[in-house]
Amino acid sequence: MKMRRTLLLGILLLCIAFTNACHGVGRSAQNHPPVKHSPKNVIIMIADGGGFNHYASAGFYQCGQIPCQSYEDFPVRLAMSTYPIGGSYDSNTIWTNFDYLKNDPTDSAAAATAMATGIKTYNAAIGVDNDKNPVTNLVERAEQLGKSTGVVTSVPFNHATPAGFVAHNDSRDDYKAIADEMINKSAADVIMGCGHPLYNANGNLGALPNYKYIRSSVWAALKTGSAGADADGDGSQDPWSLIQTREQFQALASGPAPKRVFGLAQVYETLQEKRSGNADAIPYEAPMIKTVPMLDEMTRAALNVLDDDPDGFFVMIEGGAVDWAAHDNHSGRMVEEMIDFNKAVEAVLSWIEQNSSWGDTLVIITADHETGYLTGPDSGQKLFSDKPVWNQLIGNGAGNPPSMQWHSGGHTNSLVPFFAKGRGVQMFKDTIDGDDPVRGPYIDNTDIANVIFSLWRD
Repeated sequence: MKMRRTLLLGILLLCIAFTNACHGVGRSAQNHPPVKHSPKNVIIMIADGGGFNHYASAGFYQCGQIPCQSYEDFPVRLAMSTYPIGGSYDSNTIWTNFDYLKNDPTDSAAAATAMATGIKTYNAAIGVDNDKNPVTNLVERAEQLGKSTGVVTSVPFNHATPAGFVAHNDSRDDYKAIADEMINKSAADVIMGCGHPLYNANGNLGALPNYKYIRSSVWAALKTGSAGADADGDGSQDPWSLIQTREQFQALASGPAPKRVFGLAQVYETLQEKRSGNADAIPYEAPMIKTVPMLDEMTRAALNVLDDDPDGFFVMIEGGAVDWAAHDNHSGRMVEEMIDFNKAVEAVLSWIEQNSSWGDTLVIITADHETGYLTGPDSGQKLFSDKPVWNQLIGNGAGNPPSMQWHSGGHTNSLVPFFAKGRGVQMFKDTIDGDDPVRGPYIDNTDIANVIFSLWRD
């Protein structure tokens, strides 16, 4: 818990308010009064690469029809633009040229930075602006308010999306430096993901260690319990408690929890998506790895650690391997990853029902961008016609993947889904940037951080 930090912050704010009053510079605050009843807890859930049709594919498989998921009844259901700095979204052009959406899309680093900081930046940037200057992110702001913070992902713990919410680096590919910052400099309380140096894609011990994502020295410090900075501002080190096995993640879902938890699943890059077997097969035909946690199990464990803080918490939970499957146009595994993400959402909703309320908690469910240009069958630019066709996915009954078609192995500039419920949710309706003829009203990805910063204004 971070009660001392909260006390110190309160004293600091009183000093600032007194100084501003004395010098007559506090008038701007009259135009921006404190937001009353701001959310105690904020949970952002990101299906990396998950466009509208990725979300729909899981609904067709799980329910045989759409809508299917409980979050599709959230009071705020919008679309969201994702382009990086220098880009744009022009619906008048996009829906007249089938290939236009492939132009100048964001990557996960720029998108994560936009969602976490409220500023547009260049592709590959982690928590820095276009001039490579560090920008305050939601994790840092939550820490200033005395809240606990965390990131959870089904891909490497320091991949672009979780890194964008915690770290600052010129390049998303500087994995070891990003890991150093996340582990030994940040004040985050929970970090969970993949990237284990000793295990391979099937969750088996590798022939040799692979330190692509973490330095051997940092890994050794995590194992001995000596890694970690001062997270609560009391002047002493707050080392990480390391968990690795699926049983440890499952056990952490309830009961007493350590102060800080670094959870590294015993698998290399993804929980399940890169496992052996026919990657083009229907969902779940290839046996699942039994020794690694599922995303919903990691989610329950993270929430049990974070909710010990009376000041509340912020957490970003990513279904990161949706993107990995979509890049390879592996329909079955993409559906698996979306379902895994949906189960994590259900774990969050269950936690709210049992441990919190919608009056205390804000939940956002979205994506950082669309990957693979997924449509229904027989879509595309038609010969002898200037009218492109975007057909819908065709359901084939529950338990069967829908009929669909990929048009790219990369990202697109498509709008992505945005769902929100809880304290302060109305503010997103006040930030609508445009009205797309197909997807309807949409906000921008920078609106996520900017709305939350406004809600947390003190």
